[in-house]
Amino acid sequence: MAQIRHALTTKRADDFAAWYQEVIGAADMAEESGVRGCMVIKPWGYGIWERLQRLLDDRIKETGHDNAYFPLFIPLANFEREAEHVDGFAKEMAVVTHHRLIAGPDGGLIPDPEAKLEEPLVVRPTSETIIGDAMARWVQSWRDLPLKLNQWANVVRWEMRTRMFLRTAEFLWQEGHTAHETEAEAKEHTLRMLEVYRQCAEEDLALPVIAGEKPENERFPGAVETWSIEAMMQDGKALQAGTSHYLGTNFSAASGIKFQNREGSETLAHTTSWGVSTRMIGGMIMAHGDDDGLRVPPRLAPWQVVILPMLRDNDEDAALIDYCEGLRATLAGQHVLGEKLRVLLDTKPGKAAAKRWDWVRKGAPVIVEVGGRDMQNGVVSMLRRDRLWDKNSGKPAFEAPTREIAGQTIPDVLADMQAALLTEARDRREANITRGVDSYDAVEAHFNSDAKYPGWVEVQWSKPTGAALDQVVERLKALKLTIRNVPTDAAPADGACIFTGDPAVERILLARAY
Repeated sequence: MAQIRHALTTKRADDFAAWYQEVIGAADMAEESGVRGCMVIKPWGYGIWERLQRLLDDRIKETGHDNAYFPLFIPLANFEREAEHVDGFAKEMAVVTHHRLIAGPDGGLIPDPEAKLEEPLVVRPTSETIIGDAMARWVQSWRDLPLKLNQWANVVRWEMRTRMFLRTAEFLWQEGHTAHETEAEAKEHTLRMLEVYRQCAEEDLALPVIAGEKPENERFPGAVETWSIEAMMQDGKALQAGTSHYLGTNFSAASGIKFQNREGSETLAHTTSWGVSTRMIGGMIMAHGDDDGLRVPPRLAPWQVVILPMLRDNDEDAALIDYCEGLRATLAGQHVLGEKLRVLLDTKPGKAAAKRWDWVRKGAPVIVEVGGRDMQNGVVSMLRRDRLWDKNSGKPAFEAPTREIAGQTIPDVLADMQAALLTEARDRREANITRGVDSYDAVEAHFNSDAKYPGWVEVQWSKPTGAALDQVVERLKALKLTIRNVPTDAAPADGACIFTGDPAVERILLARAY
């Protein structure tokens, strides 16, 4: 029984990276594909992505965007128009150079030298340039603005060091692209979409984030401003969970997105872009998982409740399934967290205890077991995934409500669990942000201490640029640190910059990151 109970062989405290990989396998979320850096997202993992996609898509459409789709292949010339953009992605681009294969001298297949493309095609790393071409065709007058587009797609960035969900050569995402009449309108929209991401992270994934502007060295290639939401994982590292960029007129100038303004003269549109990806699922795993596997927030769970009849291949099974179906029907007719409750009656063959731990590893929020004796007594055995163990007995913390009471109370349990996971993650984050660090020596001491998970530190700086910023980045790199962002809700600066000694102008977060 002990082997079944302990779902994972690796504990977070022993090896967080190995634990993360084991959770993905044990929860049956994804597997290696045989193609370097790419993964197969299995049904449970993809079901979580579908839930995130649906919830975020609703939020995006509420802000007035339309979904569209643009080509996977982008002419190399598109990137060459925007020098800073191509430089930022050059090392990650996958390029198509031929359109046909032929048999080679050794019997294998080789690109046909006669089928070389006149112009190489880049496999989409991001779509600013190809969407910019479309916007240049679609925008003629100020009456055509704002133009608000969103695309759900896959992208390819040839990463050298990959990790499932967090950093893969091919990943899934949404990318929003907008064109606006004025700078003020475009900047307002950049922050509006950042707030959409914050709401999605906190309300849907129960993932607390800190929103703020990225420093100059962390801007999206070609952007004027880049803003991010940053989440803390259980090992104290930061995860950039989403970004929103004000692009100014840089891409408009490159793509020719011009319009006749209200005064009758021609001017460039101001554009934005913003995106989140399957990396959010990696953040969910590392923020909520425990030593028994995954814990999926109810808003994101493909199945919020799983009912497991303890079938014994006898005459009692049919009655037991009917009894469980009564609970399933009651729950399926209810709403929780603004949607119809999602409940599965799992009648697949298998021992009840083994099936229970399969669903524990997957992170199903509520697991209900029902045996013959439960049916006779009119009760069910219920487990909350966020409170799996009884602290006194060390055994699974089963509750035994009547079937009717379970049908009435489980929606409230799910809502409580959604809030509890957010509170737990937020409390952990706040306990692991060190504020009041007033010198670089103190930063070094903090991150060179014996603390296994040093978390983040907040410091003040003078916002150096150019070569002075490069020196700051190099000093931080020696400690494996990066500047995460300038929190929008940080207190005003009131001291000296820890890097230059000049008067500080803002507060920044420093952390090790994924």
